[in-house]
Amino acid sequence: MTAVEPKSDEATITVHNPADGRVAGTVPIDGPDTVAAKARELRLFQPEWEAIGPRGRKVWMRKWQDWILDNSDHLTGVLMSESGKSRTDASLEPVTMADAINYWAGNAEEFLADRHPKAHTPLFRVKKLITVLRPYPVVGMIEPWNFPIAMLALDLVPALAAGAAVLLKPSEVTPLSAVELVRGWNEIGAPPILKLATGYGDTGAAVIANADYVHFTGSTATGRKVAVACAERLIPFSLELGGKDPAIVLADADIDRAANGIAWGGMFNSGQVCISVERVFVEAPVYDEFVAKLTDKVRSVQQGQEQSGYKYDTGAMATPAQRDIVERHVKEAVAAGAKVLTGGKPTGVGTFFEPTVLADVEPSMSCIAEETFGPTLPVIKVADEEEAIRLANDSQYGLSASVWTGDTERGERVARRLEVGAVNINDALANVFCPGLPMGGWKESGIGYRGGGAAGLIKFCRQQAITAPKLPTQKSEMLWYSSPKMQSRFALAAMRAFAGHGLRRFGLGKKG
Repeated sequence: MTAVEPKSDEATITVHNPADGRVAGTVPIDGPDTVAAKARELRLFQPEWEAIGPRGRKVWMRKWQDWILDNSDHLTGVLMSESGKSRTDASLEPVTMADAINYWAGNAEEFLADRHPKAHTPLFRVKKLITVLRPYPVVGMIEPWNFPIAMLALDLVPALAAGAAVLLKPSEVTPLSAVELVRGWNEIGAPPILKLATGYGDTGAAVIANADYVHFTGSTATGRKVAVACAERLIPFSLELGGKDPAIVLADADIDRAANGIAWGGMFNSGQVCISVERVFVEAPVYDEFVAKLTDKVRSVQQGQEQSGYKYDTGAMATPAQRDIVERHVKEAVAAGAKVLTGGKPTGVGTFFEPTVLADVEPSMSCIAEETFGPTLPVIKVADEEEAIRLANDSQYGLSASVWTGDTERGERVARRLEVGAVNINDALANVFCPGLPMGGWKESGIGYRGGGAAGLIKFCRQQAITAPKLPTQKSEMLWYSSPKMQSRFALAAMRAFAGHGLRRFGLGKKG
């Protein structure tokens, strides 16, 4: 959700805690000239960062990892102050960042090693074939407000490990965590290849204008604008956009586990997760039992923001506008015949919205058709597996999904029929914690992927092909104009022999 653009005379953004309205801090608004100057400085130091190689970069990234872990309580507090998260939700993010550094810095040397493709015909066995990976000099990143630190674990960490310099624009709603992370990078004395650009839409546009590659995470509407801007500059980009993730509960599922997992998958971070469970399809024989248990689980979710300790499960919505979307979806569902089984309204404090379960929901309701991004779980009764799959696929989004069943093989069969980038069987959100797996959206949920092992680094690199002779070179090659015509004909005949099959290899096949 995009905040209101500033007045022309404003020079800073004041960040408020959405849970109680208190001022959490301020950041400057970086104009286009400031962003361009930061990009130029990054370009000065990026070659050295690339030149020290994966091992040299790992040294600095491990020092940063130590700083993050040593300052995890401070980072958690800053994150809570700007996002309204509970301590339980917020405390996961610094640890996730440290874990990502372990993975990407630890594997970069292997992932970025030169490749030596096999010659496709014997004619090219006399050549040494090499694929070299070179990072894009400056990667621009525009990140959202729902996970100010954890999102950087998915994007910033692999880009740095690949050897790129990064120009990071955090959300104007939650910029303070990024400020602290960059401060930590500078405190350990790391090379100046990570810079922050804070501000609104104009700042983001300036990041795109000065980057060689752009990653954006956010709404589908804004993602389209980013794609157009990148296309105009002919630079590559990746987008992770909206989601409307379905959960399918089959009649043979462990209903207690399904209720527990879906309650967490829908309520974690107050439902403000790109892969939150937002639609639940339950086979008719277990519908009543599942809904009753899900309602009990959601009703027991403790909501609030503590000053210390871990009292609450989940916290506030990040913005009043997002809270209002959730309220609208619930009201429209009730007006169309749905029933609120628990929750269903704002608490009246800050931006908190009660954890909510909706029953008797129809596919046409806005809570099913539109992205909600809040603590609601609308449940639909389906006749069978086929109807569940059809309704799950009936969406403009295709980020991820979950299937709940007592038969894992059946779950995998269902998963392969779902039009989404990831499926968790008898689990929720699990794929996002596995950097070896690709994370990307189908349909209007995005372009490109995060993670995926080596692919997660290669996406931030340009691939360079190099050929070199294995044998002593001659004055001329067989196909060069300076070679005798007989050699050229021999080379052509050899190419045909290796390209064709049967008699056609020798020019003796059927002629048309």
